[in-house]
Amino acid sequence: MGTFIQVDPGGSNLRAYFAEAKGGKGPGVLLCHAWWGLNEFFTGLADRLAAEGYTVLAPDLYDGRIASTIPEAEALVTAFEEDGGEKGIAKEQAALDYLLGSSKVQRPGEGGHIGAIGFSMGANYVTWLATLRPEIAAVVVYYGASDWNADYHKNATAPLQGHWASDDQFESNEEAVKAFEAELESSGHNPDFYTYPNTRHWFFESNRPEYNPEASKLAWERTLAFLRQHLS
Repeated sequence: MGTFIQVDPGGSNLRAYFAEAKGGKGPGVLLCHAWWGLNEFFTGLADRLAAEGYTVLAPDLYDGRIASTIPEAEALVTAFEEDGGEKGIAKEQAALDYLLGSSKVQRPGEGGHIGAIGFSMGANYVTWLATLRPEIAAVVVYYGASDWNADYHKNATAPLQGHWASDDQFESNEEAVKAFEAELESSGHNPDFYTYPNTRHWFFESNRPEYNPEASKLAWERTLAFLRQHLS
Protein backbone atom coordinates (compact mmCIF):
# COMPACT_ATOMS: atom_id res chain seq x y z
CA MET A 1 0.00 0.00 0.00
CA GLY A 2 1.20 3.49 -0.85
CA THR A 3 0.95 6.67 1.14
CA PHE A 4 0.17 10.34 0.62
CA ILE A 5 3.19 12.63 0.61
CA GLN A 6 3.98 16.29 0.02
CA VAL A 7 6.15 16.91 -3.02
CA ASP A 8 7.96 20.19 -2.60
CA PRO A 9 10.49 20.99 -5.31
CA GLY A 10 10.81 24.76 -5.44
CA GLY A 11 7.98 25.24 -2.97
CA SER A 12 5.21 23.60 -5.02
CA ASN A 13 3.82 21.82 -1.94
CA LEU A 14 2.11 19.27 -4.19
CA ARG A 15 0.07 16.51 -2.58
CA ALA A 16 0.59 13.11 -4.22
CA TYR A 17 0.16 9.40 -3.65
CA PHE A 18 3.43 7.46 -3.62
CA ALA A 19 3.55 3.67 -4.01
CA GLU A 20 6.90 1.89 -3.80
CA ALA A 21 7.64 -0.95 -6.16
CA LYS A 22 7.37 -4.48 -4.88
CA GLY A 23 10.92 -5.29 -3.88
CA GLY A 24 11.62 -1.67 -2.95
CA LYS A 25 12.85 -0.29 -6.25
CA GLY A 26 11.64 -0.25 -9.86
CA PRO A 27 11.11 1.86 -12.97
CA GLY A 28 9.13 5.02 -12.27
CA VAL A 29 5.57 5.64 -13.41
CA LEU A 30 3.74 8.95 -13.21
CA LEU A 31 -0.01 8.35 -12.93
CA CYS A 32 -2.40 11.19 -13.80
CA HIS A 33 -6.02 10.89 -12.71
CA ALA A 34 -9.17 11.69 -14.67
CA TRP A 35 -11.31 14.76 -14.00
CA TRP A 36 -12.84 13.14 -10.89
CA GLY A 37 -9.68 13.85 -8.90
CA LEU A 38 -7.34 11.48 -7.12
CA ASN A 39 -10.01 9.12 -5.84
CA GLU A 40 -9.66 5.61 -4.44
CA PHE A 41 -9.72 4.01 -7.87
CA PHE A 42 -6.56 5.83 -8.90
CA THR A 43 -4.71 5.29 -5.62
CA GLY A 44 -5.68 1.63 -5.93
CA LEU A 45 -4.34 1.58 -9.48
CA ALA A 46 -1.05 3.00 -8.21
CA ASP A 47 -0.89 0.10 -5.76
CA ARG A 48 -1.59 -2.37 -8.57
CA LEU A 49 1.28 -0.95 -10.60
CA ALA A 50 3.56 -1.07 -7.55
CA ALA A 51 2.70 -4.75 -7.13
CA GLU A 52 3.92 -5.23 -10.73
CA GLY A 53 7.31 -3.75 -9.83
CA TYR A 54 6.91 -0.03 -10.60
CA THR A 55 7.48 2.92 -8.29
CA VAL A 56 4.44 5.13 -8.82
CA LEU A 57 3.66 8.75 -8.08
CA ALA A 58 0.13 10.03 -8.64
CA PRO A 59 -0.04 13.83 -8.26
CA ASP A 60 -3.26 15.23 -6.84
CA LEU A 61 -4.08 18.00 -9.28
CA TYR A 62 -7.11 19.15 -7.28
CA ASP A 63 -5.46 19.34 -3.83
CA GLY A 64 -7.78 16.81 -2.24
CA ARG A 65 -11.02 17.73 -3.97
CA ILE A 66 -12.94 14.82 -5.52
CA ALA A 67 -16.03 14.73 -7.74
CA SER A 68 -18.50 11.88 -7.87
CA THR A 69 -20.85 13.22 -10.57
CA ILE A 70 -20.27 14.61 -14.03
CA PRO A 71 -21.51 18.12 -13.12
CA GLU A 72 -19.17 18.18 -10.11
CA ALA A 73 -16.25 17.08 -12.27
CA GLU A 74 -17.07 19.66 -14.93
CA ALA A 75 -17.03 22.38 -12.28
CA LEU A 76 -13.70 21.20 -10.86
CA VAL A 77 -11.93 20.97 -14.21
CA THR A 78 -13.32 24.31 -15.43
CA ALA A 79 -11.98 26.08 -12.37
CA PHE A 80 -8.69 24.20 -12.44
CA GLU A 81 -7.95 24.88 -16.10
CA GLU A 82 -8.97 28.52 -16.22
CA ASP A 83 -5.29 29.30 -16.88
CA GLY A 84 -5.21 26.98 -19.90
CA GLY A 85 -3.72 24.10 -17.96
CA GLU A 86 -0.49 25.84 -16.93
CA LYS A 87 -1.02 25.04 -13.26
CA GLY A 88 -1.65 21.41 -14.11
CA ILE A 89 1.43 20.94 -16.25
CA ALA A 90 3.56 22.65 -13.59
CA LYS A 91 2.32 20.11 -11.05
CA GLU A 92 3.08 17.26 -13.45
CA GLN A 93 6.62 18.54 -13.93
CA ALA A 94 7.12 18.83 -10.17
CA ALA A 95 5.91 15.25 -9.76
CA LEU A 96 8.27 14.06 -12.49
CA ASP A 97 11.18 15.82 -10.81
CA TYR A 98 10.35 14.03 -7.58
CA LEU A 99 10.34 10.64 -9.30
CA LEU A 100 13.62 11.38 -11.04
CA GLY A 101 15.22 12.16 -7.68
CA SER A 102 13.73 9.23 -5.76
CA SER A 103 16.02 6.48 -4.50
CA LYS A 104 13.12 4.07 -5.10
CA VAL A 105 13.30 4.56 -8.88
CA GLN A 106 15.72 2.61 -11.03
CA ARG A 107 17.99 4.73 -13.20
CA PRO A 108 18.35 4.00 -16.93
CA GLY A 109 21.71 2.34 -16.31
CA GLU A 110 19.98 0.01 -13.87
CA GLY A 111 17.33 -1.03 -16.36
CA GLY A 112 14.76 1.57 -15.39
CA HIS A 113 13.07 4.51 -17.07
CA ILE A 114 10.10 6.80 -16.38
CA GLY A 115 6.68 6.14 -17.88
CA ALA A 116 3.47 8.16 -17.71
CA ILE A 117 -0.14 6.96 -17.71
CA GLY A 118 -3.09 9.35 -17.99
CA PHE A 119 -6.85 8.94 -18.00
CA SER A 120 -9.14 11.31 -19.92
CA MET A 121 -8.14 14.76 -18.60
CA GLY A 122 -4.96 13.17 -17.28
CA ALA A 123 -4.15 11.82 -20.74
CA ASN A 124 -3.95 15.39 -21.96
CA TYR A 125 -1.40 16.25 -19.32
CA VAL A 126 0.88 13.24 -19.81
CA THR A 127 1.07 13.76 -23.57
CA TRP A 128 1.82 17.44 -22.99
CA LEU A 129 4.46 16.52 -20.44
CA ALA A 130 6.13 14.15 -22.92
CA THR A 131 6.57 17.03 -25.39
CA LEU A 132 8.40 19.02 -22.71
CA ARG A 133 10.43 16.38 -20.89
CA PRO A 134 12.53 13.83 -22.79
CA GLU A 135 12.97 11.85 -19.56
CA ILE A 136 9.56 10.30 -20.28
CA ALA A 137 10.29 6.99 -22.01
CA ALA A 138 6.76 5.65 -22.55
CA VAL A 139 3.23 7.09 -22.45
CA VAL A 140 -0.10 5.29 -22.06
CA VAL A 141 -3.39 7.15 -22.52
CA TYR A 142 -6.92 6.03 -21.79
CA TYR A 143 -9.76 7.68 -23.72
CA GLY A 144 -8.10 11.04 -24.09
CA ALA A 145 -5.56 13.28 -25.83
CA SER A 146 -6.26 12.40 -29.47
CA ASP A 147 -6.90 16.01 -30.45
CA TRP A 148 -5.72 17.92 -27.39
CA ASN A 149 -1.97 17.89 -28.02
CA ALA A 150 -1.23 18.48 -31.68
CA ASP A 151 2.52 18.74 -30.99
CA TYR A 152 3.11 15.17 -29.84
CA HIS A 153 4.24 13.88 -33.22
CA LYS A 154 6.75 16.74 -33.55
CA ASN A 155 8.04 17.26 -30.02
CA ALA A 156 7.80 13.94 -28.17
CA THR A 157 10.00 10.88 -28.61
CA ALA A 158 8.27 8.53 -26.15
CA PRO A 159 6.39 5.54 -27.60
CA LEU A 160 2.64 6.01 -27.19
CA GLN A 161 -0.05 3.46 -26.41
CA GLY A 162 -3.72 4.46 -26.55
CA HIS A 163 -6.92 2.80 -25.32
CA TRP A 164 -10.14 4.17 -26.81
CA ALA A 165 -13.84 3.53 -26.27
CA SER A 166 -15.98 2.67 -29.29
CA ASP A 167 -18.95 4.73 -28.06
CA ASP A 168 -17.45 7.79 -26.44
CA GLN A 169 -19.54 10.90 -25.92
CA PHE A 170 -16.61 12.96 -24.65
CA GLU A 171 -13.55 12.03 -26.69
CA SER A 172 -12.85 12.33 -30.40
CA ASN A 173 -14.67 10.08 -32.82
CA GLU A 174 -13.06 7.15 -34.58
CA GLU A 175 -11.99 9.26 -37.56
CA ALA A 176 -10.15 11.71 -35.32
CA VAL A 177 -8.32 8.91 -33.52
CA LYS A 178 -7.30 7.40 -36.85
CA ALA A 179 -6.07 10.82 -38.01
CA PHE A 180 -4.03 11.18 -34.82
CA GLU A 181 -2.54 7.72 -35.38
CA ALA A 182 -1.71 8.52 -39.02
CA GLU A 183 -0.05 11.78 -38.01
CA LEU A 184 2.13 9.96 -35.52
CA GLU A 185 3.08 7.30 -38.05
CA SER A 186 3.98 9.91 -40.67
CA SER A 187 6.48 11.46 -38.27
CA GLY A 188 8.21 8.19 -37.45
CA HIS A 189 6.24 7.09 -34.39
CA ASN A 190 4.78 3.61 -34.12
CA PRO A 191 1.64 4.18 -32.03
CA ASP A 192 0.07 1.19 -30.31
CA PHE A 193 -3.65 2.05 -30.41
CA TYR A 194 -6.67 -0.05 -29.48
CA THR A 195 -10.41 0.61 -29.67
CA TYR A 196 -12.65 -1.58 -27.52
CA PRO A 197 -16.07 -2.56 -28.93
CA ASN A 198 -19.21 -1.75 -26.96
CA THR A 199 -17.41 0.50 -24.49
CA ARG A 200 -17.93 4.03 -23.29
CA HIS A 201 -15.72 6.70 -21.74
CA TRP A 202 -14.33 5.55 -18.34
CA PHE A 203 -14.70 1.87 -19.30
CA PHE A 204 -11.52 1.06 -17.37
CA GLU A 205 -12.63 2.54 -14.05
CA SER A 206 -14.29 -0.07 -11.86
CA ASN A 207 -16.08 2.54 -9.74
CA ARG A 208 -17.99 3.90 -12.75
CA PRO A 209 -21.24 2.60 -14.30
CA GLU A 210 -19.47 2.61 -17.69
CA TYR A 211 -16.99 -0.01 -16.44
CA ASN A 212 -16.46 -2.92 -18.81
CA PRO A 213 -14.58 -5.75 -17.05
CA GLU A 214 -13.58 -7.62 -20.20
CA ALA A 215 -12.20 -4.54 -21.96
CA SER A 216 -10.55 -3.36 -18.75
CA LYS A 217 -8.75 -6.68 -18.27
CA LEU A 218 -7.45 -6.69 -21.83
CA ALA A 219 -6.35 -3.04 -21.65
CA TRP A 220 -4.52 -3.71 -18.40
CA GLU A 221 -2.65 -6.67 -19.90
CA ARG A 222 -1.65 -4.56 -22.89
CA THR A 223 -0.55 -1.70 -20.64
CA LEU A 224 1.69 -3.95 -18.56
CA ALA A 225 3.24 -5.50 -21.68
CA PHE A 226 3.92 -2.03 -23.09
CA LEU A 227 5.53 -0.83 -19.86
CA ARG A 228 7.70 -3.94 -19.62
CA GLN A 229 8.85 -3.39 -23.19
CA HIS A 230 9.83 0.26 -22.78
CA LEU A 231 10.72 0.77 -19.12
CA SER A 232 12.98 -2.18 -18.41
